Amino acid sequence: MSHFAVRGALGAAAAVLGAVPAVPASAAVAADHLSITVRHAGDGRDGTYELSCHPGAGSHPDVGGACRVLDRNTRWGRDTFAPVAPGTACTMLYGGPATARVTGTWAGRPVDAAYDRSNGCEIGRWDRMVPLLPGLGTSDELG
Repeated sequence: MSHFAVRGALGAAAAVLGAVPAVPASAAVAADHLSITVRHAGDGRDGTYELSCHPGAGSHPDVGGACRVLDRNTRWGRDTFAPVAPGTACTMLYGGPATARVTGTWAGRPVDAAYDRSNGCEIGRWDRMVPLLPGLGTSDELG
């Protein structure tokens, strides 16, 4: 195949690809919407909150902070809401009866994650998501 034939084929391919509209990056995250249900956290922190990010909106008391902590904890190829890995050695520390459930869509993926404060690993997992989840014993509390 001659040099000119290759250039012509590449030009035709580029024209076809150029005709396909690109999906803007904002559309990929536009569906990011989470429901956060908190129970047994005390002091008016219990309830169900709605949160959308990019742009931020919803009934969550700290939309901006919640979206920032989600963005900070989101890494390509890793589940932002992953549970503690089975077999992980955790301190036997009880952080109270608070529980939370986060459902919806984040980074284009479905989310259905449960949180509690039953040991040191779970407390750390919870605390990494403050202020998405209420800060318990800190000044970064929901509500």
